[in-house]
Amino acid sequence: MTTPSEPAGGDPAPGLSEIVSERRRLVNLAYRLLGSLAEAEDVVQETYARWYAMSRQQQAAIASPGGWLTRVAGRICLDLLRSARVRRESYVGTWIPEPLPGRTEWGNGRSNGAPADPADRITLDESVNMAFLVVLESMTPAERVAFVLHDVFRYPFAEVADIVGRTPAACRQLATSARRRIRAAQAPTPPTALQARIVRDFKRAWEAKDVNALIGLLDPAATAVGDGGGVVTALPHPIEGAEQIARFLTGRIPARQPAIRECTVNGRPGLVAQLDDVIMSVYAFEVVGDRIKRIWAVLNPDKLRPWMTG
Repeated sequence: MTTPSEPAGGDPAPGLSEIVSERRRLVNLAYRLLGSLAEAEDVVQETYARWYAMSRQQQAAIASPGGWLTRVAGRICLDLLRSARVRRESYVGTWIPEPLPGRTEWGNGRSNGAPADPADRITLDESVNMAFLVVLESMTPAERVAFVLHDVFRYPFAEVADIVGRTPAACRQLATSARRRIRAAQAPTPPTALQARIVRDFKRAWEAKDVNALIGLLDPAATAVGDGGGVVTALPHPIEGAEQIARFLTGRIPARQPAIRECTVNGRPGLVAQLDDVIMSVYAFEVVGDRIKRIWAVLNPDKLRPWMTG
């Protein structure tokens, strides 16, 4: 499998820096495939463990170390996706992909205060926005892997087939089916400045408990989904309708009101609720036209570790 970092020649055995340089791409790939940064990091760790378990001679015999790492990571992800269906059936409430902070928040999001390693960051483009990831969740494991590898990372179907374990023609069909799902779910994306303004107005209306203002910012058929994972309280089913969402948000009176701040969530304007130094929840939005169509609220603390400050 060809990769942008494939060695041009020289040392027959890849050096440490050459192998480590693949880490960022592997994390990016695994996150898009799994929707979980924690699982993506585990996949990359396992991939490297398998590489270093080989002898020096075995490593030197591999023509493209980057391609080998991608194949191994892709196959591990495929296995995890197949088992994830079973695990998510027993998940308490709705499973939402793990939200990612923007570059600024990510740089401050280390619990030990250490500066972020650029290789650890997920590249925030349209293929990691929450709406896109939610559609990926509706695909079969093979569809998801074929689509992400080909359409997002531009690997040819002959190489995708080696990971998925099907023919190139079958992988092409899988990607085509996935593409139809994406097109059917996609809506035109407003400019980021407009999205930010709408989310900011939503924040102000929420803080003011202004039901009418919230209704005006929400699409009449808007949907709000919460993910507490059984660890914290979240509604087990989506809330549908602008008025229902507005009244739910304004009707909740916590013992202590968390601070709401604007942030970037998976590359788009979002919100974070923070109490003292603890991130309580992260909110991702899909804005269609000039209204909010969907809200994803992640409250499960296991999914908020990249956001924690300290």
